[in-house]
Amino acid sequence: MTPNSEIPNKPSKIPDKPALEGLEARWCEAWRADGTYSFDASAPAERVFSIDTPPPTVSGSLHVGHMFSYTHTDTIARYKRMSGWEVFYPMGWDDNGLPTERRVQNYFGIRCDPTLTEEVPLGEDAARDDADGKQGDSRGVGKKKKSSSRIISVPRSQFIDLCEQLCAEDEVAFENLFQTLGLSVDWEHSYTTIGERSRRVSQRAFLRNLSRGEAYQAEAPCLWDVSFQTAVAQAELEDREMPGAYHRLAFRRDDESSVFIETTRPELLAACVALVAHPDDTRYQPLFGNTVRTALFDVEVPVLSHPLADPEKGSGIAMICTFGDTADVTWWRELHLDVRPIVGHDGRILPEPPHGVATERALRAYEEIAGLRISQAREKVAELAAASGELVGEPKPITHAVKFFEKGDRPLEIVTTRQWYLRNGGRDADLRQQLLERGAELRWVPPHMETRYENWVMGLTGDWLLSRQRFFGVPIPVWYKVSEDGSPNYEALLLSSESQLPVDPATDTPGGYSPDQRGKPGGFIGDPDVLDTWATSSLTPQIACGWEEDEELFARTFPMSIRPQAHEIIRTWLFSTTVRAHLEHNALPWENALISGWVLDPDRKKMSKSKGNVVVPIDLLERYGADAVRYWASSGRPGADTAFEEDQIKVGRRLAVKLLNASKFALSFTGGYGESDGITASEDSPELEPLELEPLDKALLARLAETATSATEAFESYDYARALERTEAFFWDFTDNYLELVKHRAYGEHGEARAKAAHRTLAITLSTVLRLFAPILPFVTEEIWSWWQEGSIHRASWPNAEEIQHLATDGNPEAYEVAADVLSQIRKSKSQAKRRLNSEVELAEIHDTAARLDLLAEVQSDLCDAGKIRELRTRNASEFDVEVTLAPDQPPPDA
Repeated sequence: MTPNSEIPNKPSKIPDKPALEGLEARWCEAWRADGTYSFDASAPAERVFSIDTPPPTVSGSLHVGHMFSYTHTDTIARYKRMSGWEVFYPMGWDDNGLPTERRVQNYFGIRCDPTLTEEVPLGEDAARDDADGKQGDSRGVGKKKKSSSRIISVPRSQFIDLCEQLCAEDEVAFENLFQTLGLSVDWEHSYTTIGERSRRVSQRAFLRNLSRGEAYQAEAPCLWDVSFQTAVAQAELEDREMPGAYHRLAFRRDDESSVFIETTRPELLAACVALVAHPDDTRYQPLFGNTVRTALFDVEVPVLSHPLADPEKGSGIAMICTFGDTADVTWWRELHLDVRPIVGHDGRILPEPPHGVATERALRAYEEIAGLRISQAREKVAELAAASGELVGEPKPITHAVKFFEKGDRPLEIVTTRQWYLRNGGRDADLRQQLLERGAELRWVPPHMETRYENWVMGLTGDWLLSRQRFFGVPIPVWYKVSEDGSPNYEALLLSSESQLPVDPATDTPGGYSPDQRGKPGGFIGDPDVLDTWATSSLTPQIACGWEEDEELFARTFPMSIRPQAHEIIRTWLFSTTVRAHLEHNALPWENALISGWVLDPDRKKMSKSKGNVVVPIDLLERYGADAVRYWASSGRPGADTAFEEDQIKVGRRLAVKLLNASKFALSFTGGYGESDGITASEDSPELEPLELEPLDKALLARLAETATSATEAFESYDYARALERTEAFFWDFTDNYLELVKHRAYGEHGEARAKAAHRTLAITLSTVLRLFAPILPFVTEEIWSWWQEGSIHRASWPNAEEIQHLATDGNPEAYEVAADVLSQIRKSKSQAKRRLNSEVELAEIHDTAARLDLLAEVQSDLCDAGKIRELRTRNASEFDVEVTLAPDQPPPDA
């Protein structure tokens, strides 16, 4: 539909009682049936606008924060579509990884045991309550199974099948909810991060990284979650404030004098490999190069210097353990120290003491802590050190930041394991600089978010740890040769060809081998690990755009136009996606990054399930409607954290209702219209005759042109909030003032020609306003559009401000403002006098500048009609004022 489209000559479809109820279901069905949002894959690349939509984690509950950020993206998609772009708007579901495993474990009451091979029968009582507290219906997920206290171990294949089953149920429910919200996604272009295509893309990218030397494996200390027993990457960490205590411990010198250290982790005493102090700390300079013996375990360790040691922290000298924290890893690596591990993968103290723990006293002490959990070992070591006199004084309670896996419940430990890594600039200055330059190439909305990216890149301390010791994920496509002695040879890699992807080394066989050689001397063994979920999510542009799968689609859509996402995952999703595109394509994955803020509760705290302050979206959608929820969401500016305010949603509903009623009123004058809503006669309607517009009409259209310009500029800057603000301000002024000012003329009280001028102005204005609102309020605008137009408003053209201004010709917006100002003062006078608004005014005397009074003269007729003014006088003045003399109040006719 063109901007100049004609309003059809047809009977009016305006309902007697317009209502918002039921619009979502009706229009969602119509849009899908009509393919309203289908992507035209034949469109030229230069007219394609492609969106890298965030794939929500289907193992988590949808909350109002999703409604917030996904609405922002959808407003941009709808605007671009109306502006003539062919919009590629796919949807992905992030279903692989630990969150899904955790949900499936809780939901079915199972755990995965990869040593099992036979499927385990699951009765109805095998499932447990859903610990995620998800809703059991089409609102969010499948329903809970019957509760049971039994935990059943199942083989890996069965566990993965159950993960896929539950994900499929959740994804249908999520899609239904997103459709109810009005997302204009092309559901024919959807994917899952565990689907075959995603696994193939993820494994292909990994093999190419490996071939170029960007992916590598190494035996090294890594952050380890003891609950999930998997490695964790730097990007997945979060600090949590936890209670702790400083323990002052005495280390003995050869002369039997003591060196005192203060530590919050006395349980790691047996893992101590050195003491370290700052090189400029005069207190400890005499000790550098000497040795001391550890408290309780009598291990001889060196005293060394390092600039990272903090003279102000504790006693100024710290014990280096393998490993207590990331500082220990840095010191261990740079000072070339021994490894003396004591913490197992299960978070318990290892049963055998490390080398160096050899004295009878030390061995007895170690026996006391062997097998204990970390917290238990901490108490026991403090107890033993106190008994030996090596714990000085009482522990001093503190609160300090402790590192957790973002999805974990227990503090992380550092253990030494063999893992896969991807180079990301953490240990390569040249690559770091290249990635910083990529960040500078990207257009950030809002611009200050680039700083978060820069800070993350500059703060990297190591490469990206890719591998995870889990089950439901993309398998690492690698096998290893097994030596004749039966041990895996991790240097002898066996790789799949790209044509065989996706593969699962746990069940598939490498080329040249037979299945019966698995685990046998001279045979092979599959890598048991899976890729980090971000290793696949970082490839969403490649997955969605058909990299190496659909060459034509990829050429049209990649690099993508925009990546919308939240600010807290700049360090994970945005950065990792940039890394993969840089390494594989030597390009950015998209041109723009649109960053949204958090939704905060009324106390300005981030909403989260753990805090119990999450608002469930389905309740809001049912009570207020999708347009009202979208209105609230669109009021939050890009990058800004926004407090959840139900009152703002109520304002949105009132706006939608007002649109219905005002549109019905505006369309009522000619019963469906036979006039054009266009600016000039089109080729399809050459019979249209030019109409002379009244000064008030031209003034309004001049303001409308300004509004359309502002809204367009805002959307072009991805500022949907400003576009809404300007459109809404115009609309309320239009309904409060113009409709009142023009209605007598529109009813034909001053002749047919002047009535038609009003009708045409109303048509142009309504058509324009509806289209300006359409990206934000898709349901109510589509409903009103259907009363008088053919086709969908969401495939109509975006308003052309120049064409509107052309029709306004010499119209002056200030003429409209003067009329509105006077009308407002007259209403105020009637209200103060407690008179009805249709009471007559005997005399209205307007004081204003000569210029404004000249403009007032142009619109005086409409103003006098609207204000019921019998006589209007004007007087030049420097300040605006209106003196009102009301006519005597007339009794009702039947009095």
